[in-house]
Amino acid sequence: MPLSSFSASRQTHSWYCMRKGNEQPILEPQMSFIEKYDGFYLDKRADEKNKVIYLTFDAGYENGNVAKILDTLEKHNAPGAFFILENLIKRDTELVKRMAKEGHLVCNHTASHKDMTTLCDRDSFAKELNDLEAVYKEYTGNEMAKFYRPPEGKFSEENMKFADELGYDTVFWSLAYADWDNQRQPDPENAKELILKNTHNGMVLLLHPTSATNAEILEGLLCEWEKQGYRFGDLNELCKR
Repeated sequence: MPLSSFSASRQTHSWYCMRKGNEQPILEPQMSFIEKYDGFYLDKRADEKNKVIYLTFDAGYENGNVAKILDTLEKHNAPGAFFILENLIKRDTELVKRMAKEGHLVCNHTASHKDMTTLCDRDSFAKELNDLEAVYKEYTGNEMAKFYRPPEGKFSEENMKFADELGYDTVFWSLAYADWDNQRQPDPENAKELILKNTHNGMVLLLHPTSATNAEILEGLLCEWEKQGYRFGDLNELCKR
């Protein structure tokens, strides 16, 4: 029976993963339905012969640090996935073009970053994703990669179903930290230590590229991960059907 014939719950969930140090975190039972709708947070296939990290960034605007992040990724030939908003496309078109030109995936974080669980019909949900696709195409000439990340990590089973029917894989994360407030940036050494202590094989890392701390520590992180034998994967690999 196709997914479209099922009734999906509208209960709101806020995504999280309990840190387990260098072990892969476990999907919480109440959110296990994400896998039914092509939702991903971790590469469960990763093993010691295939040590991989997926670098993902939620980018709503540029403050000088996004370009610095791109410089560092380019230096290491490390692909990233940038989940962007309409504002960034319109205000910093050349920066967004650069993302795609340098081999990064430009992905859908919705047009306006609203709580998508408040949109209880398929057309309203689709409009947020489709509007961003259209602006991206208009300003860059490119097609947006079919990966979606819910704003603020808020989602429902119904949202997952809608995204799946629109051809999107929903990508969460297996590690994140409090890096989003530009007025209260974490200490760089403490942030680097936290991330390294919780690095795990198959990790999907969420960083905000507007963070001055992230711009400062990314070079060191990439160098350390390379020493540990990690490579940097592409979401097409993670989400292949």
